[in-house]
Amino acid sequence: SMGNKASAPAPAVPAAAAPSSQQKVGVKSGKKICCCCPETKKARDECVVFKGEEHPDCQKLIEAHKECLRAEGFDVK
Repeated sequence: SMGNKASAPAPAVPAAAAPSSQQKVGVKSGKKICCCCPETKKARDECVVFKGEEHPDCQKLIEAHKECLRAEGFDVK
């Protein structure tokens, strides 16, 4: 029947169709999450290497990178 289609998720639907963390590319840049926000990613990575992830400076950079990714539409925690 037609009615039961909406209740069960269809496994045939590609992940790209879901607007959650399954998103494959940024809405602004059109790039994958690994390639979005290269400026904030580079700053974050360098800080973590030299100061460690727990350093307050790095925490700010990590958060800035997440904000950039969220602006691209990615669901990052």
